[in-house]
Amino acid sequence: MKTLSLAWSYLWSRPLGAVLNLLLLSLGLASITFLLLVSEQLSKAFERDLQGIDVVVGAKGSPMQLILSGVFHIDVPPGNVPLKAVQELTKHPMVAQVIPISLGDSLHSFRIVGTSTDYITHYQAQLAQGQLWTQPMQVVLGATAARKLGLTMGNTFVGTHGLGEGGHAHGDSVYTVVGILAPSGSVLDRLILTDTASVWKVHEDYTAVDDEDRQIMIEEREVTMALVRYKSPLAAVSFPRYINTSTEMQAAAPALEITRLLSMLGLGTDVLRAFAGVLLLTAGLSVFIALWSAVRERRGDLALLRMLGAPPRKVAALLLLEALWLGLLAAILGVLAGQGMTAALAWLLQLDNSLLIGGMAWPSGLWLVPAVALGVSLVAAILPALGAYRVSVLELLQGK
Repeated sequence: MKTLSLAWSYLWSRPLGAVLNLLLLSLGLASITFLLLVSEQLSKAFERDLQGIDVVVGAKGSPMQLILSGVFHIDVPPGNVPLKAVQELTKHPMVAQVIPISLGDSLHSFRIVGTSTDYITHYQAQLAQGQLWTQPMQVVLGATAARKLGLTMGNTFVGTHGLGEGGHAHGDSVYTVVGILAPSGSVLDRLILTDTASVWKVHEDYTAVDDEDRQIMIEEREVTMALVRYKSPLAAVSFPRYINTSTEMQAAAPALEITRLLSMLGLGTDVLRAFAGVLLLTAGLSVFIALWSAVRERRGDLALLRMLGAPPRKVAALLLLEALWLGLLAAILGVLAGQGMTAALAWLLQLDNSLLIGGMAWPSGLWLVPAVALGVSLVAAILPALGAYRVSVLELLQGK
């Protein structure tokens, strides 16, 4: 314990240098923490929300846009497709399930999604309160949406046109909350779910049309897209080609598009990783220089310790422990700073409403951060410690 205390005192005997080394090392570790947290949480979000969805069918346009809007609800959809075309998909021999998705309205940036109850069953979500809808204009709230909107059972509200703030309010179409889902960790947590017929009811105006026009309007109904599950993995070879060449719709494979997305993000993460490496290398060199200088400056102290009976290994241990103190402090500060950076990113981009990024987390890979901190500190201290270990008492007393 005395050795630990003495090493701590030595570390702060030069406070300016200690703070500089601590800052450099902490910044590098914070960058690594940030990368680990974001990549881990993104991977989990993608894996969780894509589970069981083999292909997304929607309007022609960007396949990536179709996946981001239909699965993760973080983009606008490319358009709508005829309801009849989506219904035909259920008759395809390779298709096991089709879940319709209708978008267009929101409430304070939380999306109102018209769908079927199969969408809730798909993610194995459970009700915390109430029941599922039984008729149009009834909604079931995701856990996050209910909490942030402050809505409870029986509350009513009107949606606004568009998927963001500032849209026109549909004042004549009132939704009623009949159920609230328990937290599931899936995309459902951030959605307001209702029957597909609710979306049609909000946007269709029957007051100014006769029965014939009303029938035409019903026959021309549209949905935004459909989530499709195959009966067999072999369908992945031919079904998307069939949709893209034989229909007016497009099929986007989530696994393929997410792989493309991650590859595009890879350049940015590589740059940040290189930046973190430069910071750690600079911090290591700074620690090495500081400890090497400390050996020269503390010759009198080291000589006194040796004369009082301290063996060479204890003198070397002082320098190693000083470096370990620095590494431990940097690890704590780096992890906290990385967690803060992740939370700040989620707050700035509102990712906590889309991909659930930003909450405090400790994935298994995060243990790499304290390991790196202690490793860099120890490597930087080895040569100074060996120098202190090998110097004789006579040389120390002579100041050589």
